[in-house]
Amino acid sequence: MWTSARGEETIEARRKELLEKGFELFSTKTIETVSMRDVASAVGCGSASIYRYYSSKPEFVVAVATRKWEQFSEENKKRRPKADFAGMTAADIFAFYLDSFLQMYKNQRELLRFNQFFNVYVQSEHIEADTLYPYQDMIGRLKEQFHNLYRKAEQDKTLRTDETEEKMFSKTLHLMLAAVTRYAVGLVYIPESGFDAMEELKFQRDAILASYQSTGGTVL
Repeated sequence: MWTSARGEETIEARRKELLEKGFELFSTKTIETVSMRDVASAVGCGSASIYRYYSSKPEFVVAVATRKWEQFSEENKKRRPKADFAGMTAADIFAFYLDSFLQMYKNQRELLRFNQFFNVYVQSEHIEADTLYPYQDMIGRLKEQFHNLYRKAEQDKTLRTDETEEKMFSKTLHLMLAAVTRYAVGLVYIPESGFDAMEELKFQRDAILASYQSTGGTVL
């Protein structure tokens, strides 16, 4: 059972504990079926304690989503062949971006399951824009990275830019995220002889990459 929290370090540690436990419960039981009381009980505190940190369940759920995607983003940065993609073409960076979804399927399936539940929850609960702001702000930072990729493609011509940046980002994000999510939650056709999920995901990755690579650039 929690005792009174004193000091910023203790408060921050408890906040992280709540977020991690919330993520664990939400990604296995769905968000709708888990109450704030369930989260509080799982970490050994009373319901009143959790509301000292988060004023509502939607605020808490958004905080969980924001934290987990920020963690994934930081981990993904460590995969970069070169810091800030120095010396890499737009096509090289785009390939890394597409590979990030495969890495997510390989190492972060619980995040994909949570994200599926999160999208349903946001739509069904009609979460207000102010509550969603931390999450949307984090997504905006990811879009900024894609913006830099697109600007580089306009310069080195290794990727097509006849399609708008917004359309290219939306299309590739939705296609790759939808695919890895379906595999992660098991919403796929399973042949009697079985199948190789990574092989199929790589096939889609390669198809998307090939469709955007440009013959007018320095590489194919």
